[in-house]
Amino acid sequence: MAKTNLKEKKAASGAKLKVVDDSAIKTTSYSDINLKQWRNYEHVKTDTLWEFPSRLKEGGHSNEYHGNYIPQIAQQIYERFTKKNDIVLDLFFGSGTSGIEAVNMQRRCIGVELKDELVESVSQKFTPKQLVTDVNIICADSASEDAKSKIQARLDVMGKKNAQLLMLHPPYDDIIKFSDRKEDLSNCATTEEFYNLFEKVAKNGYDLLEKGRFACLIIGDKYANSQHIPLGFECMARMNKLGFITKAIIIKDMQGNERAKGKTANLWRYRALAGGFYIFKHEYVMVFQKV
Repeated sequence: MAKTNLKEKKAASGAKLKVVDDSAIKTTSYSDINLKQWRNYEHVKTDTLWEFPSRLKEGGHSNEYHGNYIPQIAQQIYERFTKKNDIVLDLFFGSGTSGIEAVNMQRRCIGVELKDELVESVSQKFTPKQLVTDVNIICADSASEDAKSKIQARLDVMGKKNAQLLMLHPPYDDIIKFSDRKEDLSNCATTEEFYNLFEKVAKNGYDLLEKGRFACLIIGDKYANSQHIPLGFECMARMNKLGFITKAIIIKDMQGNERAKGKTANLWRYRALAGGFYIFKHEYVMVFQKV
């Protein structure tokens, strides 16, 4: 049989039909990026140092909630590791960055948020139709079996057995207190308790994620008791323990997501010089795969 190679064929009626040559398209099983045209994706990052001079504020995004991650991370991760109509599962939904960008990029999202008042306010960012077809927000403890059951029920309604991408942006231990709830990871009595509770959340995510698909962990470290506490690497180890393999450790410049230190900048510099430590200017974007 002769190859068509994008040439036009005449139909019986005499009309001309353009035949699409499938050999001109090559994608992975988890992305819509056409590898035959890989030079056209200069906006997609493939290195491990991400610098964004400012937070994106267009497309429904805002910075009214301290502690949310910048939308550019979702844009990069979604384009690399999802296809249109795929379902993103975010177990720390917060102010809804994952859901907003899912809508913008023609993906779908299930978000789990502990605080009912935040669920109510974030729901206002979406239309009633979007809250039915594109974004499902669940008020629950992401570490619980109840949350897992509710997510599975939403997946069934959305026509999928599993999610195609897992997003995790937990509190950085107790650096910022997000609520008074004991289930809140920012209220853990010890860092070890934080790790254990994070692992429970990640286990739910692992179980609900489609095999072969990817997870993204956005996290930073902290200082306590005059020493550096490597939250990111211990959380990575917990995810590896669950069965995820680590695909990338990306260093992201925090200048696009930090609150300005203003007049306190010199005070922090003095403390660093006096205490023998360095001021954090980065956080991690860690990418994993369920194999």
